[in-house]
Amino acid sequence: MLAKTLFGFEEILAKELKDLGALNVVEGTRSVSFEGDTGFMYKANLCLRTAIKIIKPIHSFSVRNENELYRKIYAMDWEQFLTVDTSFAIDTTIKSDNFTHSLYVSQKVKDAIVDKFRDTDGERPDVDVKFPDIRINIHIHDEQCNVSLDSSGRSLHHRGYRTATNIAPINEVLAAGLLLLSGWKGQSDFLDPMCGSGTMCTEAAMIACNIPANINRKEFAFEKWEDFDEELFDKIVDVSLNKTRDFNYKIVGYDKAPSAVRKAQDNVENANLSEYITIERKNFFDTEKFTENQLHMVFNPPYGERLDIDMQDFYASIGDTLKQKYPGTDAWFITSNLQALKFVGLRPSRKIKVFNSHLESKLVKYVMYSGSKKAKYQNKEE
Repeated sequence: MLAKTLFGFEEILAKELKDLGALNVVEGTRSVSFEGDTGFMYKANLCLRTAIKIIKPIHSFSVRNENELYRKIYAMDWEQFLTVDTSFAIDTTIKSDNFTHSLYVSQKVKDAIVDKFRDTDGERPDVDVKFPDIRINIHIHDEQCNVSLDSSGRSLHHRGYRTATNIAPINEVLAAGLLLLSGWKGQSDFLDPMCGSGTMCTEAAMIACNIPANINRKEFAFEKWEDFDEELFDKIVDVSLNKTRDFNYKIVGYDKAPSAVRKAQDNVENANLSEYITIERKNFFDTEKFTENQLHMVFNPPYGERLDIDMQDFYASIGDTLKQKYPGTDAWFITSNLQALKFVGLRPSRKIKVFNSHLESKLVKYVMYSGSKKAKYQNKEE
């Protein structure tokens, strides 16, 4: 199978897969291939935090032109996967000199499948682009065509808990990936000081408690497959929920906008995580550290892409607030505004290249020591 992900998350997705029990895990670009049985496919969809889709290959062949593509798709045994009552859709990606138009390829594949059923059954299945029962994935690279079934359906970042969003919400898979890259495991207090719709706090709580990422999701594409084993899926859900763990620290989110606070609180409630997460209306620049313990901070500040702010003042205020009011804190944030980082006035100890949608971004880490950095090292030496 193939798990698709965002750029920069391949290594952490590979680790997630190995931890779940996948075999032959191999990192690619924006994807990780692996082996597992049907039950593992269900588990991967339910539990993986950094996967966008789980694709199951069903056939591959060489192809040089559209007539050959039509013939080889037609020759496949489609009755294993579809009936005349099953709606389907085709998603195509191509990187080939012989094929240059993905929509045309999708049309050819659709024609071959429909014609096959019409010739053998006298009836044809319907195409439903928005809500198909089966989503077929065609990938042509040079002269190699891979045919797969999309076992997920809608992107796995649609967790199911977020019903309310703000102007610039962070994708749930991106949030989970940033948290895992930051080393978050739920072993300290946590703060998102600009929490928006509460996604970072919610994902942080699910990681801390080892709650399956997609437990709140309404459905997966594989539930409409001919061979769906409902009893096996229910068993996997139960086993996964039995692996949750206690969390004995605080997870806190701040936002200065009342509307954001209300939305975040609703989303946290939808995720059944209100006992772990507190959302408060506060301006981060007017706050100070709420705990004497080590604090882990991950946030997604405005970039100036969709929110109009004075970048220089804003990023300088982030640096001043961290420096003056947040000792004993590992502060991580993502930004695509690389110029604005200069105004923070602190030297990052880590910089990791990631993408937020189409925007090349950096996940940066600032270590705020308790007392001076020099004193910290002196204490270590003693």
